[in-house]
Amino acid sequence: MSLSLGTIFAQAQPQGGGMEMLIMLAVFGLVFYFMIYRPQAKRVKEHKTLMSALSKGDEVLTQGGLVGKITKVSDEKDFVVIAIAEGTDVTVQKASISAVLPKGTMKSL
Repeated sequence: MSLSLGTIFAQAQPQGGGMEMLIMLAVFGLVFYFMIYRPQAKRVKEHKTLMSALSKGDEVLTQGGLVGKITKVSDEKDFVVIAIAEGTDVTVQKASISAVLPKGTMKSL
């Protein structure tokens, strides 16, 4: 009785495996959806809501770290003008605004 390594290996492998592979792919798909895609989509939706709610007089924080008060909102061009100091205005895209700050934040800085 001579058993080669190939026959021993072939006997040790389970037959089939197609259904287990589909279940694993489904599990990975669900993990990807709930841990990566869904939270990112929620953040994008919140940011779009924030950008559409911007109005003159809001104090905002940009992604670059500038804090200022909105002096002009341009709806059709997606730009806002922010006063960061008296006499100093900066034009930025709405998408670069990361947060709307509570009123009076600039005076407390």
